[in-house]
Amino acid sequence: MALMDFIKKQFIDILQWTEDGDGTLAWRFPMAGMEIQNGGTLVVRESQMAVFVNEGQVADVFGPGTYKLTTQTLPVLTYLKNWDKLFQSPFKSDVYFFSTRQQVDQKWGTPQPITIRDKDFGAVRLRAFGNYAYRIADPKLFHTEISGTRESYPSADLEGQLRGLVLQNISNAIAGSGLPFLDLAANQVMFADALAHELQPAFAKIGLKLESMTVQNVSLPEELQKILDQKIGMGMVGNDMGKFMQYQTAQAIPKFAEGAAGGGNGGGSVAGDAMGLGAGVALGQVLAQNLQQGLQGGAAPSAPQAAPAAAPVGVRPEEVMATLEKLGELKSKGILTQEEFDAKKAELLKKLI
Repeated sequence: MALMDFIKKQFIDILQWTEDGDGTLAWRFPMAGMEIQNGGTLVVRESQMAVFVNEGQVADVFGPGTYKLTTQTLPVLTYLKNWDKLFQSPFKSDVYFFSTRQQVDQKWGTPQPITIRDKDFGAVRLRAFGNYAYRIADPKLFHTEISGTRESYPSADLEGQLRGLVLQNISNAIAGSGLPFLDLAANQVMFADALAHELQPAFAKIGLKLESMTVQNVSLPEELQKILDQKIGMGMVGNDMGKFMQYQTAQAIPKFAEGAAGGGNGGGSVAGDAMGLGAGVALGQVLAQNLQQGLQGGAAPSAPQAAPAAAPVGVRPEEVMATLEKLGELKSKGILTQEEFDAKKAELLKKLI
């Protein structure tokens, strides 16, 4: 019976792995019912590494090349097996192959906006996305920490973990770059380099090396983007509130016309548009007057003379209230400071006296 078992045994004389597709990080050579022949050949191709595991303990690690399996080429395994001379009989050992080529186009992105501190805006919520590439650098560490004794380990099983590492380090990367949001969006390469620097230690802990990191887009949520657009609009008119309100009023006229053309679809909506338009016009007039008075500078004596001329026109209380509401909205969006709002409010209230 023992003789028949010996005859039925299959001896492995060549160990090799030819990858049949993408996405496999680790692959175990099938050893069921077989033993490795003394003097057998191990073939490790470029972009591969091989690991011998004896009774659950990692023994020898091989890089690219062709090896004849002897006690000289298996020093650790020889020590574990207590071979005090050249072994002559076949032996069993688990052999794992690892792909060391780059795993490219790995996607990452923020599913929800993340809040960061910013030099210009104090705090902002932003979104970002891009891709990265990595490779196995330490197959022994990757085997013990990640892949284990599985027959094969696909890269898809690691995607969620790596994506989580990227998202976890975004805030640190932004802080480390020292760039405000506006500069960050314009220097995506610098942001990507800072993010890669933060991620390298985390990847190394599981036997990986981060080869490249790209940031394809950095943006704000829609509601914050609207506020940023308003601040940009203010800057384009030289922070001239009068001109800015004229622009806002001009923007509102087509919407008001569309609402009026809608007819009976809701008179309240049209009335609301008209009220907003009127408030915008009133605010533009008030701020333009204030700006003109400020530009006149030292012509203080003429100001009291101009006041009686304007007195007959007067300002209706509802116009003042509408203007204050508009100013309050601008303050809440960050376009006006508290000091500017208080100053305008005081001027408007004086007109009611």
